[in-house]
Order: sequence, then C-alpha cells, then structure tokens
Amino acid sequence: MSVARRILVADDDPKTLKVLEHALTAEGFAVIKASDGQEALDLALSQRPDLVILDVMMPKVDGFAVCGRIRAASAVPILLLTARGDSVDKVVGFRLGADDYVTKPFDLNELVLRVHAILRRMPTLPESRTLRFGHLEINKSTRTVHVGDRNPELTPREFDLLWLMASHPGHPFTRESLLARVWHGDAPTDQSTVTVCIRRLREKIEDNPAQPRWIKTVWGIGYKFDPAGAE
Repeated sequence: MSVARRILVADDDPKTLKVLEHALTAEGFAVIKASDGQEALDLALSQRPDLVILDVMMPKVDGFAVCGRIRAASAVPILLLTARGDSVDKVVGFRLGADDYVTKPFDLNELVLRVHAILRRMPTLPESRTLRFGHLEINKSTRTVHVGDRNPELTPREFDLLWLMASHPGHPFTRESLLARVWHGDAPTDQSTVTVCIRRLREKIEDNPAQPRWIKTVWGIGYKFDPAGAE
C-alpha cells in the first residue's frame, strides 16, 4: 500500500481551506492546513510536504515571503494562489521559485489537475542513488558522472550542484536557493559564484556548452536541469 502524498494548503480564508481539503482528500492526498504565513512556513519546514499550495495574501507573513524562505531551504513544489491578476505578481512569484500560479476565483477541477501535473514532474528521484537521463548517468554513491564514454571529473561542489538539480528535473532554482543548498554555511554573498560553477559544470558534461541540453538558464530566475535533454 503506497503512502499518500502530503499537501500543505495555506490560506487565511476558512472556506477556501475547507474546499481545498475536501477536493484534495477525495483525490487521495493527505492535507496539512495553515491559516497564516508563519504557520505555513513552520509546517513546510517541519512536516516536509510533497507540495505546497500557498495563498499570497496572508497575515503575519505574506505568501511571497513564505515562498522565498521555503525555496531557500527546500525544492518542494509550490503553487501560489492570489486574488490579483497582475502579471507583475506572477513574475515575482516565479522569481521566488514558485512552480505554478492560479488566480482566484479558480476552477477547482483545474487546480486539482495542476497539482497532479506538478507532482508528475517531480518524481521521488532523491531516494535513488543513480540518476540516468539518456547517455548521462550520475551516481551518488561513487560521486561519479558518465556522459556516454566520457567520465568527467567534477569537484565536490560541482557534483552537489548537478545532483541537486538533476534530482528535481524541470524545477527552476534561483541562484540564492542554490547558494543556500549547495554551499550551506559557506555560502558566499556573490551570486556570480553560482554562475561560474554552472559554466564549469556545463564545460564538463555538455557536448556544446554554448548550447546546453541539460543545464538550462531560466531567464530572470536562475537555472534548471532539463530531462528532455535525454531525448
């Protein structure tokens, strides 16, 4: 029997919480609820849900701030809810690391379909010790990488960066998030450090670093690992 995936739903409107809880539970998900931004942040970091549905307009800590702080510590998928349709809000949300964006009032069936779609793109790959994408193989146990018949030597930081991104294919990471998760307590303040590391990594694993197939730039946000590079 498989364990139900857990979804954290954060909204200060009790009616919205109830509706979402009912719909997601009916789909087989386990639902964790939060009614303000601080509670959402605490639960996201302590309960480690599989996906977060986050209202932008919340008391104590607004949804954008919560999104950014979650993303700095975790790659969990985040779907933002807002009553505003301003495209600027969408840009801010995506730059902070959100995976999707739904404007209120929303169609409940569409939102549930979006949840399923996001989770399909985020397989539980970190449990595996070896990731394979076409002719690219990444082995965490031996910390080695094979690209066809080549065995490029990666620095520890380069390997950690590649493993993190490849473990979450298609997920865009901001430079701030990569600094926090790969450099940890040694994180430099200059984000160009990430840019340099990405460039060196591309030079080692890409057939054409100028036109990378695996590590793509997400303009205005950061970088992502593209599993379509295997095709």
